[in-house]
Amino acid sequence: VQLQASGGGLVQAGGSLRLSCSASGRTFSRYAMGWFRRAPGKDREFVAAVTWTGGSNYADSVKGRFTIFRDNAKNAVYLQMNGLTSEDTAVYYCAADQDGLANSNEKRYEYWGQGTQVTVSS
Repeated sequence: VQLQASGGGLVQAGGSLRLSCSASGRTFSRYAMGWFRRAPGKDREFVAAVTWTGGSNYADSVKGRFTIFRDNAKNAVYLQMNGLTSEDTAVYYCAADQDGLANSNEKRYEYWGQGTQVTVSS
């Protein structure tokens, strides 16, 4: 599976962005998909994940603000981010887990995209 993340950019605090991740491979629908992020000077952390059946899991820091969803017909997963704050500034990565579960542990993900930068100005 090859993953391509896009949609990052510069946004003011309180604004919104939608990240997209396009995947290659005929078995995309069976993979769980996750979003992770790495802020400057910090370790990469879990943001959100969606199972192959559409069940979702979120980090506490983004619950109620971010929504992850997938379109299996388009081999794509999205992260709708609302109410952005400077704390959300990071490089965002999409990842695929062939187990199909919405794991928050990045070690469970076998495939990773290249990352897209999100910068929130205060």
